[in-house]
Amino acid sequence: MEKKSQKTRGLGRGLSALMADVAIEPANAAPTGGPQPYERRLPIEKLEANPDQPRKDFSQTALQELSDSIRTKGVLQPLIVRPSPRNPDRFEIVAGERRWRAAQMAQLHEVPVIQRDLTDTEVLEIAIIENIQRADLNAVEEALGYRQLIDRFGHTQEQLAQALGKSRSHIANVMRLLQLPTEVQALLREGKLSAGHARALITTDNPAELARQVVAQGLSVRETEALVKRANAPEKPGAAPRASAGRAEKDADTRALEQDLSANLRMKVTIDHMDIDGSGKLVIQYRTLDQLDALCRVLSESPLDESI
Repeated sequence: MEKKSQKTRGLGRGLSALMADVAIEPANAAPTGGPQPYERRLPIEKLEANPDQPRKDFSQTALQELSDSIRTKGVLQPLIVRPSPRNPDRFEIVAGERRWRAAQMAQLHEVPVIQRDLTDTEVLEIAIIENIQRADLNAVEEALGYRQLIDRFGHTQEQLAQALGKSRSHIANVMRLLQLPTEVQALLREGKLSAGHARALITTDNPAELARQVVAQGLSVRETEALVKRANAPEKPGAAPRASAGRAEKDADTRALEQDLSANLRMKVTIDHMDIDGSGKLVIQYRTLDQLDALCRVLSESPLDESI
């Protein structure tokens, strides 16, 4: 019972407090007023990596570039550390392992650190947040980071959007990529497919086969959407009803949104959008009265914005 309560609360301290731990100002930044975190310098050999760090692969090229910068300008942003739970005379890195590795390559003897009192759970959460903030994450790594923060720590997409400075639709669209088969996700990780390609493939029944075609033929995102459209078309010409006048044909994101809502509500959801004035309708189909009752509870607990 206690674990469930903790997950719902999101660790109690809140995501914004954990974000503050990650977003420490550079050492040469101008003071912003109020109490400043205590910074000191520690010998490199007194630090150790977090064995539960979610990111295991570090690009040697990127590390070398960071090392060159550190050799010239030093480590501008202090590492976040805590006393090591394994070695009493050492400190575990909570955030900043790349800087620590690059500083060793630059042959520095010590680095600036800020010590925090953090639990094992908070250390893992901060490590995930720090990885998400990095610009070189691929779309699958980013999506997995969001999924961990939601599943393991009880954060909502709205909380993530506010804390990370991203739109809720961006987070939802990225997480939707996890619906793709492992083979397609691997192509995304390798940079052979972009997130735009992948979003188009979500709406087809054979994404892996089409993904191989996209890579082999070097198709653009628009060409991929056209490929998916042909694959989704009925076998008999003219079998599909023509769209009503003014109604826009559903794009990949609309179809993906239908799937996302259907999965969340466990009911079939259809979105019909009119291109003329931007209006439309959303239809939710229920099979039993229990489903209707559940839907009514969801809608009553989430009142619409009065401005809508």
